Amino acid sequence: MDTKEKFKDFVKKNPILLKHVKNGDMTWQKFYEIYDMYGEDETAWNDYLKPIATATATTATTSFDLMSFFKSLDLDSIQNGVNSMQRVLGLLQDMTTKKSQDSEPRKPRPLYKHFED
Repeated sequence: MDTKEKFKDFVKKNPILLKHVKNGDMTWQKFYEIYDMYGEDETAWNDYLKPIATATATTATTSFDLMSFFKSLDLDSIQNGVNSMQRVLGLLQDMTTKKSQDSEPRKPRPLYKHFED
């Protein structure tokens, strides 16, 4: 197995490296050069394989941010918005039902008659 295939297997074993590339911290080329020089030596990879714990910390921070978001919601204003939407929908429903109830057949005015005839 050549070095490139071994590097691919190493990346599959350590998916945290993908996060470094997506964040823009490192490139695949730089990772490959480190792998080519040091192999799978843990001292060379400590800086890049260690942040797994910080990934769970960011998830905890995100959930905390969601909790603070929900705490900051003003439920009264949301309720007022929902009530006003219900009123608008009720008015629209009333307008459509009145038109269907009041729609008695209308007789067209004869063409030869004028308003004062």
